[in-house]
Amino acid sequence: MSTFVQTQNPTPFGSFDSDMAFQSDADKMVVFVKRKLGDDILSVELTKKQIWSNLEESCFEYSNILNQYQAKSTLLTYLGYSTGSNSGLESAFPRESLEYLARFADPYASEAGIGGSYDMHSGSIELVPGKQDYDLYNDLKNSSGAALVNTASNSNPKSKMRIMEVFHFNPQAAYRFFDTTSAVNYLNNEFSFESFTPESIFYVLPVFEDILRAGQLDLSNRVRRSNYSYKVVGTKIRIFPTPTQHSAIAKHLFVRVKFWQNPVNPSYQDETIGGVNNLANIPFGNLKYARINSMGLQWIRQYTLALSLEQLGMIRNKFTTVPIPGGTVTLNGADLTSKGREDKKELITKLKEMLETLTYDKLIENAAARSENLTKQLLKIPIPNGMAITTG
Repeated sequence: MSTFVQTQNPTPFGSFDSDMAFQSDADKMVVFVKRKLGDDILSVELTKKQIWSNLEESCFEYSNILNQYQAKSTLLTYLGYSTGSNSGLESAFPRESLEYLARFADPYASEAGIGGSYDMHSGSIELVPGKQDYDLYNDLKNSSGAALVNTASNSNPKSKMRIMEVFHFNPQAAYRFFDTTSAVNYLNNEFSFESFTPESIFYVLPVFEDILRAGQLDLSNRVRRSNYSYKVVGTKIRIFPTPTQHSAIAKHLFVRVKFWQNPVNPSYQDETIGGVNNLANIPFGNLKYARINSMGLQWIRQYTLALSLEQLGMIRNKFTTVPIPGGTVTLNGADLTSKGREDKKELITKLKEMLETLTYDKLIENAAARSENLTKQLLKIPIPNGMAITTG
C-alpha cells in the first residue's frame, strides 16, 4: 500500500507536499478519517488522494482565516509595502509606525506650506508703472521668460494654478525704531540690510519692547498709509499700492504657485504607491504546517473530517438506493452531506469568534481592563503595621 511520499501528485496544489510534518500526518489522517466514518464496519468510499486533498484544503482554510485576522491587526503597518506572496510576513510581528497617519496628514502640511509631497514653483511678474492688474496665466513667467503655467513643471496645463504665496510685503519696521529720517536706514531697508543699520542704537531693553514697537509701526503703516496687499480674482491679480518706477531697472513681483497634484506621481519617486493598499495584495502566504501548534492541528483534523463527511455524502447521493437480494438498501448520503456542512460551519464560527478576541486592538483593551482591575484590587490590600500614619 503506497504512502503519501510514494504517491505522485498526492494533493491538487502541492503547497505542503514537501513539508515533512505534513507528509507524516497525511498518512495518519487517512486512518483517522476512515475509522471515524466507520470503515472497520462498512467500507468508506473515499480514496487516499481524496482525504489528502481535504487535508490540504483544511490547511488552506485555516491559513486564510488566520491571515484575515492578522491583517486586521497589521494592515496599517504594511500599507505601501512591496506586494507579493509567500514572503513569510504572515508569521511576523512587525514594528508599528505612524507612516499611515503621516501620509494622511501630508496634504494638510502641503496646504499650510510646511511640507507635503508636491513641489511649489516660483515665477515673477514684471511690474509696469501705474498698472495694478495682471494676468497670472500670461504675465507670471519663469526665469527663461516662458509662461509658468505652460512649463514642464505643470503636468496638467488645463488644471487650475493655485496661488500659495505672493512676495508683496510692507517695509520692515525695524529701521524706524530710532532714526526715521536717516537716508542710510532707508537704503539699508531697500536692500534688506536693516538689521545692520549703522545709525541704530540698541539700548538694553526687554525683547518684548521691540516686538510691541514693531507691531505698532506695522499697524500704523496699514491704517495710515497705502497698505501693501493684493487681491486674486479668477486669473487676475491686483496689487496695492500702484507700482511706481524710480530706476531704469524693472521691478518684479514674485509669486509662488502650486499646480494640479497627481495622486500617483508626486514630486519624488515614491515606490509605496504601487505597494500594499488593501487586503488583496498584502504579502501573506500559507502558514507553514510544521509551525502550527496543537490547537491549530486539532482544528485542521476536525475540518478535514467534516470535508470528508460531506464528500462521502455527495458520493453516496449518486446512488440513493442499492439493490440487494430480496430488496434494496437506502444510503445515508443526504444525512452525511448535511452533517459535514454543519460541522464545517461550526468549526469556522468558533475559530472566528476566538480570533475576534485576539486582534491587537482587543488585546490592548483587555490589557487596559486588567491593569485597571489590578489597581482596584491593590487598593483593598491593608497597609502593614508601622507603615500607616494614624491620628487620634
